[in-house]
Amino acid sequence: MPSTVTARRTRGALPRHLRILAAATLVAGGLAGATSPAQAEPGTGSRGGEGLPVISGPLPDTPTSHAFGAAAYEQVPEDLAKSGYTEGEYTVSGTANVYDWPEPGPAVVRTADAPYTTRMLVRRPSDPKKFSGRVVVEMLNPSSRFDLNIGWAHMHRQMVRNGDAWVGITVKPTALEALKNFDPERYRNLSLANPLPLNDPRNCTRVPADSSRSTENGLAWDIDAQVGRLMHSTSAANPLSYDGRVTVRRVYGFGYSQTGGYLYNWINGVRPLADRANGGRPLYDGYLIAGAGGSFVGMVPMNQCAPVPPAGDPRYRLKDVGVPVIHVMTQSDYLTGIDSRRPDSDAPEDRYRHYEMAGTGHSSPDHLYYSARPSDIERTGREAPRMICNEGPRSRFPSYVFLDAMLRNLEGWTEDGVTPPHAAPITVKNGTPVLDEHGNVTGGLRSPYLDVPTSTWYGNSTPGSCDIAGHEVPFSRAQLSALYPSHGAYVSAVSANTRRLVSERTITPEDGRALIRESTTSDVP
Repeated sequence: MPSTVTARRTRGALPRHLRILAAATLVAGGLAGATSPAQAEPGTGSRGGEGLPVISGPLPDTPTSHAFGAAAYEQVPEDLAKSGYTEGEYTVSGTANVYDWPEPGPAVVRTADAPYTTRMLVRRPSDPKKFSGRVVVEMLNPSSRFDLNIGWAHMHRQMVRNGDAWVGITVKPTALEALKNFDPERYRNLSLANPLPLNDPRNCTRVPADSSRSTENGLAWDIDAQVGRLMHSTSAANPLSYDGRVTVRRVYGFGYSQTGGYLYNWINGVRPLADRANGGRPLYDGYLIAGAGGSFVGMVPMNQCAPVPPAGDPRYRLKDVGVPVIHVMTQSDYLTGIDSRRPDSDAPEDRYRHYEMAGTGHSSPDHLYYSARPSDIERTGREAPRMICNEGPRSRFPSYVFLDAMLRNLEGWTEDGVTPPHAAPITVKNGTPVLDEHGNVTGGLRSPYLDVPTSTWYGNSTPGSCDIAGHEVPFSRAQLSALYPSHGAYVSAVSANTRRLVSERTITPEDGRALIRESTTSDVP
């Protein structure tokens, strides 16, 4: 998550896995299956027909081979067919540029036309009549050195309700290596190779701890551009084609934590080039960036030999993007990333919202529930993250209730001009959060979990792999009885609070009903 120069404002030094991510970059080149390179344009790399990557698939599933992170093989398996959805895994091949970013403004090409082949997971409605025409494209999070389906984990409820499609792309060599370990035959053609030979002086001898000189972390930008272009295209190769007909209306970019930092680089450094190469039309119609900002992964190196820009550099700011941007931090990371705060704006070229989700943990259990199951993770040669930390289970605080609403509000803002609500940030005085009588933070996006509390919620836990998982300390029976004289009183309080938040569009009506149902089945007090 945070980069090598990130601040250490909360709870001492960052744990080792964050320092690794901090030093980390983006994605790399390739070889198998790529078309012969043409002259690169900035922001595009060289491409297949009509500026598109070459798509193969869907890859077949067999009794002995399935996609890593496939819905049926998640830690909490999903039956997509039951939800009216289908899933396919595809290879994506092309050539991409490696960029330098020496100063604020557009990036410049460092090495052109590096061949790559990566993969993408696509989930979409089975019935074309149920497809909303909206696509959420997510660079899959490689923070644990394998792909995590974080956007799907948080927002699949809203996407399925709405009929949106989801596309997850493998963008980092360490995650691609995990795929090859998992299923060498299925993923044999994948490659994110460094276009520079080892004896080239530009192939630096010191690379991030999760990287290799034979691969290149800086190819994610053009891969993301080419997939965005593919989603908008009417090509029959578009995996969102229904019987040769494509009805995509909007494409949204999502990034969380490390890949949220990728979106900072993409938006400020490469997007101007990519949009220019796209005839001045935005490749992405809006962005939702979560758990990344300022000194908490506010940017990553543009290539694996490049430094991260110094703190205070204007490239850490998102402004005048031209399409709507919703930016959100969790309770685990908002203090480290507090310098990402900026005023909201409704200006046509600078549509922007900043939120902070009070009570939430950065590394939610949902990240693990809706990504590859532990036995599949073990096959990659990686270690499955712990669900139980020193203080107990990872925080169960439902971040999804906020992110579902943000996705709905982003779509409404982009398509209908309906501005999202504003929300004050978490209250901080002299660098310390202001707490209420229950030990919970004040300010920020609110929910019944804090406004009608039954626990104290912490965003940070014991330093180490659980530092940003957060945890919960439930109230005692005596505390609950003092707060809520009866079960009915508790349910009434939750219902009133939830109805207000739904009316403010902080929570969707569907998630609001789920919160109220949860309160009715609780044993409070």
